[in-house]
Amino acid sequence: MELNYLAILAATAISFGLGGLWYSPALFGKAWMRETGITEESARHRNMAKIFALAILATLIMAFNLAAFLGPERTLATGTLYGFLAGAGWVAMAFAVNDLFEGRSLKLFAINAGYQVVSFTLMGAVIGVWH
Repeated sequence: MELNYLAILAATAISFGLGGLWYSPALFGKAWMRETGITEESARHRNMAKIFALAILATLIMAFNLAAFLGPERTLATGTLYGFLAGAGWVAMAFAVNDLFEGRSLKLFAINAGYQVVSFTLMGAVIGVWH
């Protein structure tokens, strides 16, 4: 299997950058905090270095798997489409099942699943175009 590791790293960085914007106060950060019950005070007591390190690792693994899924015949169009389908059809639906059983709000689902759909779409586009 031939993979473009620079494209995978770039897709990881773009996804992580999108997350920083998506969950910022400028977009959905305040609503996300309300829906999760996380406060500014409770956030200060979390091990953010560990959280960020593991989040980057998880995002790298997702980008790697998406690249493997796309295969050697990838293009911008197929990468974007398959990224969207993976995000909307697998990741968002996995969130939906968990959120239903956990009694989470539709708003929280929309914020988290929306991020994943956009993230996977962008990662697929980057990996698809950079072959």
